[in-house]
Amino acid sequence: MAVLSESDRAALWREAMENWSSSRTPITISKSDLRAAVDALDDFFDSNAAAINNAFPAAAKAGLTTAQKAEVLMWVTQKRYIKGA
Repeated sequence: MAVLSESDRAALWREAMENWSSSRTPITISKSDLRAAVDALDDFFDSNAAAINNAFPAAAKAGLTTAQKAEVLMWVTQKRYIKGA
């Protein structure tokens, strides 16, 4: 899967800024640093897609769609880092 389009990256960046501006969790980096983080993570996922796919057990690797695998990745990330596991 290719990296996100420029417009998708920009939309994600704007969504992150809007989310944090309306929350009680201020960030201490600049808008450009946040955009660089979005771009870097998107590039990381692109470069490491095979490794991420290979982390799934065989049944999940064969039986889940790419979108479903992405959802599992999102859920694990949320539980591990956002919800304070």
